[in-house]
Amino acid sequence: MSAGTNERTGTATSDGAQAAAGAPGRLPDFHRTVQPEWIDYNGHMSEAFYVLVFGHATDAMMDEVGLGPVYREDTGCSLYTVEAHVRYLREVSVGTPLVLRTRILGVDGRKLRFAHEMFAGTRPEAEEEAAAADGTAGAGSVPEDAAPVATTELFALHVGPDGGLPFPDEVHERLAALSEEPPSWAGRAIGPVPRV
Repeated sequence: MSAGTNERTGTATSDGAQAAAGAPGRLPDFHRTVQPEWIDYNGHMSEAFYVLVFGHATDAMMDEVGLGPVYREDTGCSLYTVEAHVRYLREVSVGTPLVLRTRILGVDGRKLRFAHEMFAGTRPEAEEEAAAADGTAGAGSVPEDAAPVATTELFALHVGPDGGLPFPDEVHERLAALSEEPPSWAGRAIGPVPRV
């Protein structure tokens, strides 16, 4: 497949060609750095930008499994998110390197359940300036005992010009090979709050 550029993230894509180069059974981590314009009146990243970064991580996942720009242009098909549950667990400030891990939780026909975990990463000081300049985190890493700063669980449908369609066999196989048990936090709903 031919290469392209992810229109939202600006990263080079190969529509799945590089997926084989990643660790078996796991998608590559996605990296970003918290930008000054993402900071709210409380001095921390605004909730809307957590969702923006999660959206960019979804684009990167699509690129890795063969649903990237070339696929979308050739077929008119894409993923449509129909449900999401975000948990905001810890505040992050400007300049924080973010490392996102994507987990495929299930695939069936045209349905996909997946999750992103966002971590505050660490990076050698020399990389801090370069990452701050271009908005990426390069070689940011996550300590073994790190807890996520936010998570999202998503349900998406593979949709074409005339409605929902099953995933192509090769995409379905790649997603199935990446599928893993859901983390303990997945599947939760917001609990009731008394109306008193």
